[in-house]
Amino acid sequence: MPVITLTIDNELISGREGETLLTVIKEHGISLPTLCHMEGLSERGGCRLCIVEVEGNSRPLPACTTPAREGMVVRTRSERLESYRRMLVELMLAERNHYCAVCVSIGHCELQRVAAELGVDHVRYEYLSPKLTMDLSHERFGLDHSRCILCTRCVRVCDEIEGVHTWDISGRGVKSRIIADLNRPWRDSGTCTSCGKCVQVCPTGALFLKGAVVGEMVKDPTMLARVLEGREKKEWEG
Repeated sequence: MPVITLTIDNELISGREGETLLTVIKEHGISLPTLCHMEGLSERGGCRLCIVEVEGNSRPLPACTTPAREGMVVRTRSERLESYRRMLVELMLAERNHYCAVCVSIGHCELQRVAAELGVDHVRYEYLSPKLTMDLSHERFGLDHSRCILCTRCVRVCDEIEGVHTWDISGRGVKSRIIADLNRPWRDSGTCTSCGKCVQVCPTGALFLKGAVVGEMVKDPTMLARVLEGREKKEWEG
């Protein structure tokens, strides 16, 4: 791909035409908070935490879905961007019931980590406190809707990597829920292979291994990369 040149945080850097801004930014060692993004999956641009300011645009743009173009002038840090990111995290925390002290993923939760990095130590908005259920019907795994941030990593890994599309989203806005096979109990899914990929890519304690207690649910961040590497090797050998 042709090489392009752009300016990020007052530094002239190079990238490849067709790459996203997030890819170029990460390749040059610049850190941006993300929750819906995961290497190896398609981009959704849902969490909006990777927003950046691009000269010529009045509104911040999500770096994960914005193509890098020749001559772009980009800022990844500013008072406005940090304020927006803190607001977004606070809204996520207020939308569901994130009781960290009793969560299986406490200490290993990406939402918790991002909140700490952004200095979110309180929530300024009214908690919705929805009455949400748990699906513990599966033999090995559980789903806690209270901790779901609707990043759709589980949906995308199930569709794009495992190829069965067990998971989907039902409803709109604050009524959105992750569902299995047209809203069946997980155990009744006719498509789920029980591979556990959805559990491993979940950034919070929404999807977890049954039997895990507080702080025990540690996800494997290398799982998806190893799956993709194994697939590429198999295709090459075949």
